Amino acid sequence: MKHSGKAALAALKLIGMAAVAVLALLVVSWLAAHIGELIVEFYGVLIGFWLLFTVFCFFFFRDPDAMTPTGKDLVIAPGHGRVDVIDTVTEAEFMGGPCRRVSIFLSVFNVHVQNAPVTGRIAILKHSPGRYLNAMRADSSQYNENVLIGIESAEPSGEKIGVRLIAGLIARRIVPWVQINDSVQRGERISLIQFGSRVDLYLPMRARIKVEPGEKVVGGETVVAAFD
Repeated sequence: MKHSGKAALAALKLIGMAAVAVLALLVVSWLAAHIGELIVEFYGVLIGFWLLFTVFCFFFFRDPDAMTPTGKDLVIAPGHGRVDVIDTVTEAEFMGGPCRRVSIFLSVFNVHVQNAPVTGRIAILKHSPGRYLNAMRADSSQYNENVLIGIESAEPSGEKIGVRLIAGLIARRIVPWVQINDSVQRGERISLIQFGSRVDLYLPMRARIKVEPGEKVVGGETVVAAFD
């Protein structure tokens, strides 16, 4: 599947960087006698921490294949996590006015690969710098660094569907895997947010929401809304 394995590569990159850092400390310990003996004495602890970090990275960057539903005119969850806000907001950059918002909080224990909610064309991809407030705050989308992905839907035809990827207190890097004018299929991998974060889904007012606040959703699988 498209973009399959990219999350694992990101994990391997972080693991490799951590391994280089540990090896560098061990080398410095031999060169700097006044601190070297102490570091060498605890080399087992350093290696142990690196092994724990390796296990955590493989867990965090896990990337299961989505069992995407095939029904007509469905919108699926773009992220894994818990729905904690369903409201009406004004999103002027892509939606052009009032729209429904389904906000999903991703803890560090959730999968952090995001999926296309509908089949269509990437019409906008906009990065906005900002702060790094705790993503548990629903208003973090107003202040935090974020990337807005706007999709012109092919099914349902002619609808605009927006996905805002929001950085958090720990999440400091948003990695889109799509570009403007790319075609995407419902359930296709589109991005990665490293560590805890939030994903906002913007829907036209006529969309019929099919989830409730507090409900856990699976990215690429859970039906969030439908068009009748």
